[in-house]
Amino acid sequence: MVIENVSFDVLEGEVFAILGRSGCGKSTLFKAMTGLLAIRNGEVVIEDEVVASAGKAFSEEALKRIGILFQSGALFSSMTVAENVAFPLRQRTTLSEPIIEQVVTLKLAEVGLAGKERFLPAELSGGMQKRAALARAMSLDPRILFFDEPSSGLDPITSAELDRTICTINQTLGTTIVIVTHELASIFAVADRVVLLDAGEKTIIAEGSPAELRDLSQDERVRDFFHRVPAGDEGRAAGDRGAL
Repeated sequence: MVIENVSFDVLEGEVFAILGRSGCGKSTLFKAMTGLLAIRNGEVVIEDEVVASAGKAFSEEALKRIGILFQSGALFSSMTVAENVAFPLRQRTTLSEPIIEQVVTLKLAEVGLAGKERFLPAELSGGMQKRAALARAMSLDPRILFFDEPSSGLDPITSAELDRTICTINQTLGTTIVIVTHELASIFAVADRVVLLDAGEKTIIAEGSPAELRDLSQDERVRDFFHRVPAGDEGRAAGDRGAL
């Protein structure tokens, strides 16, 4: 999906969500923001430094400033939880093994997985796998954490637990968090501000707090998204749309 004329700021220390229906370009934007996709025009700027532009890819130093939690978790199945979390530290730092072990223990404790160091990913529940992947994303103490559909594949209770973990990380560590999602419950639980992409426009059609967009937007597309109205359901009266 090609997206055009997309411009927005993510404020330091906030939880920022990128929203939209399937096929609107959320994944494309996510990949461009994290260096996984080369951009044709424009720039990605982190802390006043242009880290990516047309013809310029993320540098190694820029990559150290971000952590990514992929939708699938993307843990190495043949590695233990501890080895997965240690992987970025061994690849991108010169820390000694005793220090790496201490960092791994700390990061797993921060996501509620203390004592799970020797487990393989297949021995963990889906929610625990996401937490282990989160610990790995946090291993280099990134300034920004990116989450791609973090609630995907999780039951409602486990999803709510992950939302609380995200909020705790943001509030206790001050980490800026960017989330790509379409899960309304999670959006209202964690996000300070959001942008909404539209497949037809191929760009952002709304920006603000979730409550503001749900309750005050004059754009029918925005209201329909936040009130879960299917496309083409014009016959449904506005007064019949249930609020969250």
